Amino acid sequence: MKLHDTVALVTERIIRRSLSTRDAYLARLEAALQRPPAAQRLGCANVAHAFAALPGNDKLRVVAEKAPNIGIVTAYNDMLSAHAPFQHYPDLIKAEARKHGATAQVAGGVPAMCDGVTQGTPGMELSLFSRDVIAMATAVSLSHDVFAGALMLGVCDKIVPGLLIGALQFGHLPTVFVPAGPMTSGLSNNEKSKVRERAAQGLVGRTELLAAESAAYHGAGTCTFYGTANSNQMLLETMGLHVPGTAFINPGAVVRDELTREALRTVLGGADFTCPPIGRVVDERCIVNAMVALLATGGSTNHLIHWVAVARAAGIVIDWDDFSAL
Repeated sequence: MKLHDTVALVTERIIRRSLSTRDAYLARLEAALQRPPAAQRLGCANVAHAFAALPGNDKLRVVAEKAPNIGIVTAYNDMLSAHAPFQHYPDLIKAEARKHGATAQVAGGVPAMCDGVTQGTPGMELSLFSRDVIAMATAVSLSHDVFAGALMLGVCDKIVPGLLIGALQFGHLPTVFVPAGPMTSGLSNNEKSKVRERAAQGLVGRTELLAAESAAYHGAGTCTFYGTANSNQMLLETMGLHVPGTAFINPGAVVRDELTREALRTVLGGADFTCPPIGRVVDERCIVNAMVALLATGGSTNHLIHWVAVARAAGIVIDWDDFSAL
């Protein structure tokens, strides 16, 4: 199938516009790739600190056998419906890593807040700011620089853009994003809206309104509408940063754990360790894929802010005229 003329034109002008910044970014990536593995590159005291808490067999693998060590950055907390399922993911990932002769460590955690909780309160003023805090926390997590790859555990509004911006600062690492899946359907948005209308008219009280809201947002997973969280997942799918299809499987589904294991296997690149660095995956074409997916699916307008920043983190310069043309 021939590439649409406008898509080709926009992609080409982004490439031209980004030549100097993208080249500088890729030069840093290549320099990082040329270094020896951390266990051989770092001083003995650094290595001892990095792996002191590993179980004996894992320590042997990563230090003596030079096994790949995968860093996990997690947005887990147990008050956000979308992030609560991440509680046991690290144990699952570590067990799968051992099966493949690798190790995994939780490199760090990032904050995760929900606009659904803070909307209409002063806490909402921290929402957009939290994206850059998350990006910084991701970079701090990876700054120990002892990893051969990374897995990003996060789903919601500012969390995925922040994780992605932070991960791109370590663009030499193969990196896969690991979602937890969407909430199962509850009370439909149409029915919920009707209850809200009746509440606004004074026809029902707080008890009925809370019951309707709780029936709509009733369990683990991303919100049951196509807002920023679910738009994040669609964009990452089209960018090739997920195990394909993993954004669409509910928490608790039988296949969910296997998809998480497959994320680990993907970042290891199979037997040949061929998973490409995230900084190469996220190129101009990849960014345009995300922009097209956002527009074609009617996704969150928040991404007009987020993806300009994401692209710049990879040395790529886009603007709202590009979105407009597409």
